Amino acid sequence: MSLSPVPTHALQLRSLVSDAGAVELSLEEVEVPTPRDGQVLIRVEATPINPSDLGLLLAGADMTQATSGGTPERPVVTAALSPGAQRAARARVGQSLPVGNEGAGTVVAAGASDAAQALVGRVVAVAGGAMYSQYRCVDAAACLPLPEGAQARDGAASFVNPMTVLAMVETMRGEGHRALVHTAAASNLGQMLNRVCIEDGIPLVNIVRSDAQAALLRDQGATYVCDSTSQAFMDELTAALAETGATIAFDAVGGGSLASRILACMEAAASAGKEFSRYGSDVHKQVYIYGGLDRRPTELTRSFGMAWGVGGWLLTPFLMKAGSEKVAEMRGRVGAELTTTFASSYTDEVSLAGALQLDAIAVYGLQATGKKYLINPNA
Repeated sequence: MSLSPVPTHALQLRSLVSDAGAVELSLEEVEVPTPRDGQVLIRVEATPINPSDLGLLLAGADMTQATSGGTPERPVVTAALSPGAQRAARARVGQSLPVGNEGAGTVVAAGASDAAQALVGRVVAVAGGAMYSQYRCVDAAACLPLPEGAQARDGAASFVNPMTVLAMVETMRGEGHRALVHTAAASNLGQMLNRVCIEDGIPLVNIVRSDAQAALLRDQGATYVCDSTSQAFMDELTAALAETGATIAFDAVGGGSLASRILACMEAAASAGKEFSRYGSDVHKQVYIYGGLDRRPTELTRSFGMAWGVGGWLLTPFLMKAGSEKVAEMRGRVGAELTTTFASSYTDEVSLAGALQLDAIAVYGLQATGKKYLINPNA
């Protein structure tokens, strides 16, 4: 069944790494599939540009040196890759890859199954990949129907950030910690985490990079906010860690010395008032790096004893281990609190062609707080 006439072909944003050592971004015309029995066809009306999308989209290129060609309707953006970025992208050379982890839109056609037919005309969200497309065909079971009256933009970012926030909290609990630390805390994800922790009564230490970001979070009810650019940062962070007992951190920055400084402050808080030990405290301190806002190497200065860990953390492996029942529980909470706890804000909304304008890339490519873009592929 189809809700309205559906075109046979539509546009999709693609990223290609060439054997010449450059990334090429373009809009390609692709066939619009007919949904099979348990599938639905979504007219995509809102899809966010997340940091997790930029790695695939830009391939690590320096976009300040990008050039633009093509036509206004079908722009083509090209940027050279550094030798390091070329090595990292070696496995994808010559492959034109669709981009976009998540999005939302209206179901305009469906296969014959009852579950698929029930979604015709509904606005749904999905983390189906290849969402920077005008139409996307997915399994009906993968769709999250939005509440009555909700728009596609309300559910566009209903998976990556909300589920990451809830997975962080579940990781904290599962590993026996009672409070947590989060960096780049004024981001959309950070603001969500702050709201969840307030709602659930979890002590949260927010690390930001400016007075304005600190004020933003305090206005939203955050109790512990530390500015990493402040001269008093280490003392203030140690005090916050001593008061909350936080021994696990999720770091979106990745590069530089921030992870090391967090561990050092955790050790100082854990050792305060206790007998000296050359091996440090016996309190395990954990930093998980889940982002790369700082592309420099991660620097560790061993000043935090022997009970510590630094590792990578991603949402997908967590969900695979958590199991279907826990994932369904998390998705249910996101759906119920979509326009409150898990609401996202955007600095601008663009079309597919607009997303390939150099001035737009210069903004969202920085991954700066308050500069999140939303694409409407059917604008």
